[in-house]
Amino acid sequence: MLWKDKLKKMSHKQILLYALIGICFAASVLFVNYNHPFYDRPIAKVIKTELTDTTKVTDMYENEDRLFTQRIIAQLKNGDQKGQLIHLTNQYSSSKAYDQEYRVGDELFVSIDANRNENSHLTGTIQGVKRDKYVLMAAWVFILTLLLIGKKQGLLSIISLAVNSILLSYALDVYLNTSGISLLIICGISIILFTTISLLLVNGFNEKTYAAIVATLLGTFMSLLITYLVMQLTSEQGLRYEEMQFVTRPYKVVFMAGVFIGSLGAVMDVAITMSSSIFGLYEKNNNISIKALKASGMEIGKDIMGTMTNILFFAYISGSIPMLILYLKNATPLMFTLSMNLSLELARALAGGIGIVITIPIGLYTTIFFIKRKRARA
Repeated sequence: MLWKDKLKKMSHKQILLYALIGICFAASVLFVNYNHPFYDRPIAKVIKTELTDTTKVTDMYENEDRLFTQRIIAQLKNGDQKGQLIHLTNQYSSSKAYDQEYRVGDELFVSIDANRNENSHLTGTIQGVKRDKYVLMAAWVFILTLLLIGKKQGLLSIISLAVNSILLSYALDVYLNTSGISLLIICGISIILFTTISLLLVNGFNEKTYAAIVATLLGTFMSLLITYLVMQLTSEQGLRYEEMQFVTRPYKVVFMAGVFIGSLGAVMDVAITMSSSIFGLYEKNNNISIKALKASGMEIGKDIMGTMTNILFFAYISGSIPMLILYLKNATPLMFTLSMNLSLELARALAGGIGIVITIPIGLYTTIFFIKRKRARA
């Protein structure tokens, strides 16, 4: 009876929203499970696997691994040969660094061998795994968690994330198709749009949001400027761009654009935290002095500064752990390993850390400016 009581308390808009979310969930799950005809590449579902060979290998550094050979029978799910069985061979290692073991039920992208006798089995080569259903499940867990915890704010956050993703995709498309526009200019315009859309959607049109927008933009652009000046003064000594040299565009500009975008998230978080906290103090006591607001704001800034800087550091460094292990496992000198794999990540983390630190006073004084304006109108 409890769920019936809750249903009675809900408004028609809430019921309609939950029904729409349920329909979207069911429709998306059905679609990814039966969307094989929409793919141009052949897709085969594994129906039988057999391990046929195991080989132990050791390299010059005494690193041991095992290589496995797997025979697979799969059924084609799309194309002219839909429904037919295809025989595949898969080789994988126990480390599974660049390969993997396939199991019954997995769906694989395959290429079908053209040259075969009429009486022989259909054969082919595995080109990848169809993972859209797993990505969809992860996306729905994220969406439902946001909605359950954040309610309306969660929904607005999802809309903001979707809009920003579309904007970023469009901005990169413009850059790739337009040779005359700098990537930094495109990222600068994008950051203004990201910040404005995200904060206005989630926090609404009010002085608190305006203060956070101004602080975010000032903090992000100043962070980029300081990073650029430091790189110029040091002639970029210590930065290893080897991992970016496959990019056909100027890789230094691409790196700076990554620093630009990467700093935004942390800076925006600090800016809205400062703005919300200081405005919260003002709204509880409209007569609070500016001196007290400044003191409280600096204490809040000191509390979040360390945690946010650590978050940035771990977020950037964590992506390099597999390569660090690989280099060190193959007897590569420690300093060379760190230089090759961490120089750019550390630079990004430091740039973001600078943005966090300078946004604290910027956010404090920007918020106080808007509070003074609000007091003057009262």
